Amino acid sequence: MSRLDEVLGTAILKGKKALGKEAPEVLRLPLDLLRVRGQPRRRFENLEALAESIREKGVLQPLLVRRVGEAYEVVAGERRLRAAAMAGLKEVPARVLDLSDKEARLFALVENLQREDLNPYEETVGVLALLSEDLGRPVEEVVALLHRMQNERRGKATQNVLGSPEARRVEEVFKALGRMNWESFVQARLPLLSLPEDLKAALEEGVIPYTAALELKKVKDASLRRALLEEAKAGLSLRELKARVRGVLRKEKAPRPWPKEVAAKLARLDLEALPPERRARVEELLAELERVLGK
Repeated sequence: MSRLDEVLGTAILKGKKALGKEAPEVLRLPLDLLRVRGQPRRRFENLEALAESIREKGVLQPLLVRRVGEAYEVVAGERRLRAAAMAGLKEVPARVLDLSDKEARLFALVENLQREDLNPYEETVGVLALLSEDLGRPVEEVVALLHRMQNERRGKATQNVLGSPEARRVEEVFKALGRMNWESFVQARLPLLSLPEDLKAALEEGVIPYTAALELKKVKDASLRRALLEEAKAGLSLRELKARVRGVLRKEKAPRPWPKEVAAKLARLDLEALPPERRARVEELLAELERVLGK
């Protein structure tokens, strides 16, 4: 049995039991006994609407927690907990799971990746965090491993990385998640990590698709990119956006109008302010330029 089966599989199995027929009984736990750890989820949308629903109907789905000392740590359900606090509740329903530290981290990551409102950037970060946890390596090393796997698959390297235990575990994790294979993840999702901050924010807010973000990434001029980003937010199609980006890139690659730039500098030039040696050289060049242009 692989490490993935032992750890990730165990965490998922316990989570399924917590939601199925073998689920632990539901307890009513005071909010002041609940603690949240560094949850993988970054955004909590529509909390006000959920809080209003909770005021009317209560918390319908119990939180999943584990006992930590005299308190309880939230494994799944932080959004419900936040909304319950906004609604003024003093306690919430919860099921207590028997999870180790590692199982709790893995379960929280997997549960987060099953969210329907997960955007591509959050999904990318979540998958990398899951791989990092399972492989016991920093995210930066996981990214480097994925790139080495891609290079070998494309014939750009012969390091035999694909035959390593770590590469096989990477394949197993993607198979278990059932979303995409590691190759499409490297090609389409890893580039999201190097997005400018304005595009990351737009992705996290869910106002543009990741394909539009990758297209906008090509525009280096920040002001032009912001203008195109606003158009994309307003509903500009991907096809239209690509055409706009191509136009911007053509202008960026166009020959620099340096004669006009030099002429502008000469118009602002104060010869008297230059050091003697530099002034003499400039005057010499100007005289030569005048002779050439006068022919």
